[in-house]
Amino acid sequence: MADVVISPAAPIGAVDPAFWAGKRVFLTGHTGFKGSWLSLWLQRMGAELTGFALVPPTSPSLFEVADVADRMTSIVGDIRDQPALERALVAADPEIVIHMAAQPLVRASYDDPIGTYATNVMGTVHLLDAVRRAPAVRAVCVVTTDKCYENREWAWGYREDEAMGGYDPYSNSKGCAELVTSAYRRSFFGESSPVALASGRAGNVIGGGDWAVDRLIPDILRAVADGQPVPIRNPLAIRPWQHVLEPLSGYLTLCQALWHDPSHAADAWNFGPRDDDAQPVQWIVERMCTLWGDEAGWVRDESIQPHEANYLKLDISKARAGLRWQPRWSLGEALDSIVGWHRAWLAGADMYAYCNSELERFAGAHLAHAA
Repeated sequence: MADVVISPAAPIGAVDPAFWAGKRVFLTGHTGFKGSWLSLWLQRMGAELTGFALVPPTSPSLFEVADVADRMTSIVGDIRDQPALERALVAADPEIVIHMAAQPLVRASYDDPIGTYATNVMGTVHLLDAVRRAPAVRAVCVVTTDKCYENREWAWGYREDEAMGGYDPYSNSKGCAELVTSAYRRSFFGESSPVALASGRAGNVIGGGDWAVDRLIPDILRAVADGQPVPIRNPLAIRPWQHVLEPLSGYLTLCQALWHDPSHAADAWNFGPRDDDAQPVQWIVERMCTLWGDEAGWVRDESIQPHEANYLKLDISKARAGLRWQPRWSLGEALDSIVGWHRAWLAGADMYAYCNSELERFAGAHLAHAA
């Protein structure tokens, strides 16, 4: 990979609330787990936020329990419906676009590969083409995944210039979305365009408010709440685990850089944890069971499973140097936060207020590290 250049205009690595205050932002996928957290963060900073997404994918959902829709314009729509997406985007007249809508699950992609490609590839095409007819847009961040890389089970982290690939339909569709993003940047959003386009690739996100099926942390919480051992498919699989607010801080920092220094920031960027937080599934499960108590435990799921990667890490050197971004919470702190969030929800707490207290706590850590 070419040497990473630190731009003189690069931000200090912290999310700047003053930058986002009053900015018109169009966010796809705002009803999902990551999208709901990002919506709450943008609302907190005073952005004028419009969201476009399907109804929440689970019940309960963070979108519902934290009343995310109350402080934004929320549009129910499908990114596979190009005319509807473009009408919503043009009407919102955004300055910044963040594309998070996706079919996000590996195992679901085996059940519906056509729908996965239609959403993750053509949905990205629809969004980027609509941006061409939205005159106020200056910055676009397309969110993909660490799984976009051709995984060779290497012991070292993947860099942004590694080959795209993907064994399963989900991972491959995200590699395709990266290629689409690169093609649109070169073809339509180059140096002569007012639009700066980048992509953000993040690892396995975890956090409070995730009820998705076939995700490790929700599976653990469901099992321990029911007093059942947690069934684990692949206890030795290693993933770049990170609290959901970590990559979201990366996307927000990247958008700030796209605004202030587009020629430097319009590229692909990895946002992952520290190397020592790339832990095997078994470590996560045992730590969560200890935190939860009540004699929680786990068992090996011996049923036949579709292919999943055993080892996957991201190299975040480029984001550290070029955006001055770095992760804030350790994996242990992230797991503590998740257990606290879930216990608060079970106790009937005001989850909008609780989420905002978590955002405040994370922002404090963010600023302390950036200072």
